[in-house]
This record gives sequence, C-alpha cells and structure tokens, in this order.
Amino acid sequence: MAKVFRTSNRESSILSKIESSKEHARRMALKGIADCIDPLSNAIATKLVETNLVETKSKNSLEEQINNCLNKLQYADDFDIDYQVAPLRELIHQPHVVSIYVTSFVIESVINHKDTVDIFGSDEEIYLCIHQQVKKYLP
Repeated sequence: MAKVFRTSNRESSILSKIESSKEHARRMALKGIADCIDPLSNAIATKLVETNLVETKSKNSLEEQINNCLNKLQYADDFDIDYQVAPLRELIHQPHVVSIYVTSFVIESVINHKDTVDIFGSDEEIYLCIHQQVKKYLP
C-alpha cells in the first residue's frame, strides 16, 4: 500500500505519522519471526490441539506446517501477505499481521493436509487462539 502524505495541515501530518507507525510495527513483527520461529510454531500448534480447534493425527505435523508458514511469511512481500489474508480482512478491527496470516493458513491449508482430521470453531476463535500465542513472542 502506498503512503499518502498530506502537507496541508496539522491533522494530515498526524494521520501520516499514525500510518507510518503502523507500517513500522508491521515490519518489526515480520523481522521478529526469525528470532522465535521454532517456539512460536510449537506454541501455536500445541494450543490449537489443546483447545480442540484442530484435530490431527500428528501434532508434530501441524507444528511443521505452521513452521513452514512462518518461514514463508518471513520472506513474503506485502502483496502476498495481503492476498493471503484478504478473506479474513474484516475478521478483527486491527489484526496482528502474523496472527491473521497464520489464521488464514490454518483455515485454508491445514484443513487439506493428510494428517488433519478436522478444524472446529469459528474463524475468530482460531484467530484469538493463535494471537494469544503470537503476542507472547512478538510485539
């Protein structure tokens, strides 16, 4: 998304600063994935299985899928991220980029994996479960 800088008045200046801070927070979250990818994927997979949102034959397989998702997210460009999360854009008012991306991945890709039995709960419940773990590791 392109930034729009308005130089006409004070209000426009404040809006531009807010938009810049949101983009900065997004970039910092994406950079932070590398530091905690293994414990984060483990925590997400464990919590999804414990809360019975994902029923799987192998928790390790789910963890590996989420790890691969986080690796892909780490190097994805803005278009790829926006494309992946487009169906869930209106789910939460200000979603965390990592949480919403992993939620989209779980809803759209994990369900088709051979080890996945079924996925339960609403999209919002899955997001909140994932976000609970993401906010422990990323700002």
